This record gives sequence, C-alpha cells and structure tokens, in this order.
Amino acid sequence: MSTPAEASALVWAEPAHANLIGEVVDANPGIEWVQLPYAGIESVVDVVTARGAIEWYCGKGVYAEPVAEHALMLALAGLRGMATYARADRWTAPQGHNLLRARVTVLGGGGITESLLRLLSPFGCDVTVVRNRPRLSAPPGAASTSTAGAARVVGSEALADILPGTDVLVLALALTPATTGIIGAAELAALPSHAWVVNVARGGHIVTDDLVAALRAGTIGGAALDVTDPEPLPEDHPLWSLPNCLITPHIGNTPEMGLALLADRVAVNVSRRIAGKPLIGPVHLDLGY
Repeated sequence: MSTPAEASALVWAEPAHANLIGEVVDANPGIEWVQLPYAGIESVVDVVTARGAIEWYCGKGVYAEPVAEHALMLALAGLRGMATYARADRWTAPQGHNLLRARVTVLGGGGITESLLRLLSPFGCDVTVVRNRPRLSAPPGAASTSTAGAARVVGSEALADILPGTDVLVLALALTPATTGIIGAAELAALPSHAWVVNVARGGHIVTDDLVAALRAGTIGGAALDVTDPEPLPEDHPLWSLPNCLITPHIGNTPEMGLALLADRVAVNVSRRIAGKPLIGPVHLDLGY
C-alpha cells in the first residue's frame, strides 16, 4: 500500500472543511489530481485557482437523481397547497394547481435537469430548459447530459420572454458570478400570480429580499426552497413564517444518499485514470463549475 507521500490522487469526502484542501495538497506535492465531493465549486474556487497545475474534478452530476426527486417533491407540494395545509389546524377551503400538463421552466442544463426531465415525463409537462449555452454537446471531458423531454431549449437571454408563461420555475444551475441573483424583483414580477419557484441549486441565485417581498404581496404563488441566502437561514428570518413558502434545510441530497453516489464516481474515475481515459467531472474555471 502506498504512503500519503507517494499518493498521486486525493479524494476529498468532507464537504464542511474546504479550507483544509489546499493545505493537504501543498503538503503532498506528488498529488496530480483531486476528486472533490461538491457539485458546485464556489467554496473552493480560490483553492483550485491557486493550484492550477493540479487536475481538479468535482461531483457535478453525482447527486442528480436525489436532487431531481427532491425538486419534483417540492413542485408538487407547492402547487398542491402543502405549505398551507401543513400549517393548518382546522379544515380549510380547497386550493392548488395540477403539475399535470403544467408549463415548467428549468434554469440549468446539467445532470439534475436531465433527471428531472425524466421524472416529469409522466405528467406531460411543457418544459422549457434555459441554459447559458443552448447546445447539444457537453464541454470537452464533461459528463454528457441530455435535454430529451424538453419542448424547447433556449439561451439565458430568452428568460424574460419565458417567465410569463411559467407555472413552475425550477432552479438547477451552477452558482457563478453570472448567475448570482439571476432571479430578482423583475423576474419574480414577470411570473404569473399562481407560479411557484423551486430552488434546489444555490440560495444565491435568488435575491432573498425580493423573494420575501413577492411572497408577502402574493404576486407569485409561492416558493419551495432547499437552499437559501443566507444559509443556514436564521431562526427569525421572515421566510420561515410566510404561509406560501416551504423550506427544507439543504437536504435534496443527504450524506446517507450522497456518500454511496460519490463512492461510485470515485471508483469510475480511478478506473478511468488507470486505463488512461479522461475523467468525469472536470472543473472548468472559465465556466465557473
């Protein structure tokens, strides 16, 4: 068995201590490539940028299945009134809308979207995928994804035109400087008054104060959030008490779900490295993910 000093690869499986990755890499100069546990790299951008001679691979696509399942659950719960019914202490009037044949807009074209499109298929939804590069092929070395099941794939410049015809807006994209605050007051105002916003990506995609204002005013149907900004959400934050808001504590992918999935990715990438094949999930700093 090799000693740490002889290691050529580092598998980092502790999401909470990104600050230590650089120290470990610097202390082991033989490391050629690093497997990160994160799907998004915003917490490690500085570490990766400062050590460009090393190959970096992230968990993009690893957690797509459980996160897409969670997005579907949040969409159904929001549309069918669970935010109200779960808080009720008496029999209340009926409310809600169908996901069946709903108009769904998904921001992002990665693995979560691919899985979600498959899960939405039985509902006969009219799905629009909005992505930065409306292309059919993935970047060199990236895991390929498919938008099969989407009625249309458009560029981000078309977002303003798509929002007024959206029943459910799902955020499933990487957090980059270009996508930070992509949903603010103007975008929320463009949505129909019954529309629900589902965020399983990063809290920073939504301008929180603008979301609170829209929910209070009732200009959208509601928001179902697995991620928030700030995070963790403070106990006294107004989002907790709004009747048209559902919150789960960033558990679209739990450690119990994720570790087995990450282990599979590690096994695949180690096998590919041994065979001299490109590894899955390379970090593209120019793209921000």
